[in-house]
Amino acid sequence: MKYHLSRAGRRAVVVAGTAVAGLAITSAAFAASSSAASAGPGAARVASAAIPKCAALGQHGYVSVWVADGQANGAAGTIYYPLEFTNLSGHSCSMHGFPGVSAISRSGRQLGSPARWRSGGGTPRTVIVRPGATVHATLAYSDAVVGSVTGCDPVSTTSELRIYLPDQRSATFAFFFDLKACSHAGPIYLAVGPIKPGVGTING
Repeated sequence: MKYHLSRAGRRAVVVAGTAVAGLAITSAAFAASSSAASAGPGAARVASAAIPKCAALGQHGYVSVWVADGQANGAAGTIYYPLEFTNLSGHSCSMHGFPGVSAISRSGRQLGSPARWRSGGGTPRTVIVRPGATVHATLAYSDAVVGSVTGCDPVSTTSELRIYLPDQRSATFAFFFDLKACSHAGPIYLAVGPIKPGVGTING
């Protein structure tokens, strides 16, 4: 896999992008985002004909990825986080399907297996991300798996997520601090759903 920036450079770019995105997500942004991103069969045809696929910030792209940890919601040993994708460019792009996600330690090592795709997360569809809009996928973190499966030992601590946008081969990074994680591949403690329109919230 070929990276166009150093790890330090990528992290600096992501920090900047995350800060911009975080400032943009006000109450007005939550209300406006649904109308700014559209999806459906018609949108899919338009996207394939005229709208480029989204690429991540820092990889000759313009989409910042960040975790809305303040919108986390937990139930029965699993915590759900909105994984947000904000288009910082002046033109629309499209995404279809599931992002690739894995947890990374402070030393830059992958922690355990990559996230599986959530079969109950909805049917993938093409989502048009207009300039300034945010769309999301739901990331599920199973603390029950980390805390009970012996194959996770020794347990480590997350620092960030490595994320691949759908149909992209270059990764970007988003902060994901201080959660316990499996050190070895095998047990799967992360799961991610497909890209959906709008900003993810506790109720959606």
